[in-house]
Amino acid sequence: MTDPAGIRNFLRLSPKLTTSGRLQPGDPARLAAMGARRVINLALDSHPEALPDAGGEMAAAGLAYTHIPVPFDAPTLAHYRAFVAALEASTLPVHVHCIMNWRVSAFLCRWHRENGMTDEAAKALMHLVWQPETSDYPNAGKWATIALGR
Repeated sequence: MTDPAGIRNFLRLSPKLTTSGRLQPGDPARLAAMGARRVINLALDSHPEALPDAGGEMAAAGLAYTHIPVPFDAPTLAHYRAFVAALEASTLPVHVHCIMNWRVSAFLCRWHRENGMTDEAAKALMHLVWQPETSDYPNAGKWATIALGR
C-alpha cells in the first residue's frame, strides 16, 4: 500500500509502525486502507486541531483506538508508560499520532532507546520531525527530558 499524502508529518518507521501529526476527517479510513489496524492518539481532545469525534471515525474505519491525552506542557513518565503499554499490547500495525508528531516522536525516541536502538539512531528518527533538545518552543525541554531519559 502507498502511504497517504497530505497527513501532517507522516512517517513510516516500519511495516507495522507509522506516525503523524493531526488527523483530519477521512484520514482514519485512509490509514486503514494503507494497512493500519490500531490508532494511538496522544493529543488532547480540546486542541483546536483535534479530530472531531475521533473515536467514531476510528470505529467507522474499523480501527482499534486508544486515546492517551498528553498535555504538551506537562508530559510525565506515567503518560509515557501508558503509551508503551498500548504500543506493546498490539501485534497489529499501529499508527500513533498527536497534533504535530512531536509528542509521538519524543516518546518513540525513548522507546527505541529502551529497546536497543542506539541513542544516535533514535535521535535521528526524532529529528525527522523536531529537535526538542535545541528548540525554543515552550516546554520543548520537558520533551527532551522525556525523549532522552535525562
